Amino acid sequence: MENYQDQDKILLAVDCIIFGFDKKNLKILLIKRDFEPERGRWSLMGGFLKKDENLDEAADRVLNHLTGLHDVYMEQLRSYSAVDRDPMERTISVAYYALINANEAEAELNEDFSAKWFNIHEAPNLIFDHNTMVNNAMARLRRRALTKPIGFELLPKKFTMKQLQTLYEAILDEKLDKRNFINKINALDILLKTEEKDMKSSRKGSFLYMFDEVKYNKKVKEGFAFKL
Repeated sequence: MENYQDQDKILLAVDCIIFGFDKKNLKILLIKRDFEPERGRWSLMGGFLKKDENLDEAADRVLNHLTGLHDVYMEQLRSYSAVDRDPMERTISVAYYALINANEAEAELNEDFSAKWFNIHEAPNLIFDHNTMVNNAMARLRRRALTKPIGFELLPKKFTMKQLQTLYEAILDEKLDKRNFINKINALDILLKTEEKDMKSSRKGSFLYMFDEVKYNKKVKEGFAFKL
């Protein structure tokens, strides 16, 4: 016991980088900090690890407390352990990034945190090392988008091919050739084309698609790799 008791006690926190999509822009969900230090500034949603939970459970709790959502796509990013990253206490943070449908989450947002969606390129300066976390998460998200169809969590259940391309352009921050993109997506054979149309996009309308998660998961097990 002495070996444990003589060691430094360090706080462990989780911070959630929450990405959303509004059919046009990639967004990030931020909260306004209501306590010192840095009271009144924009921040990622975070919290401390409790004794009876692991890191994944803590991240899920933090995300749910703000958005009301469970079972969303969430991935551990990395840990941040600079000695002076938090001026109050020595705190190590493990960052996660989550992908959610911004429109679905809007109605469930906890008003206690003054949460607000920002376009990713218009987000304000954040506290501590949160800007670095966001930049690291964006780099990871772009790498993932080039190797597998990760963005479906950001779309509604039914979406147009144009909405899918717009999402990828928002994540990659570049314009994609329409014909080439459609051909590559169709070649994956992981979309279900419905008989429904989105009549807001044009006079003729655009067919709506759904993501075939079962077929995609089967392809992944077979060694399938997505090359955009």
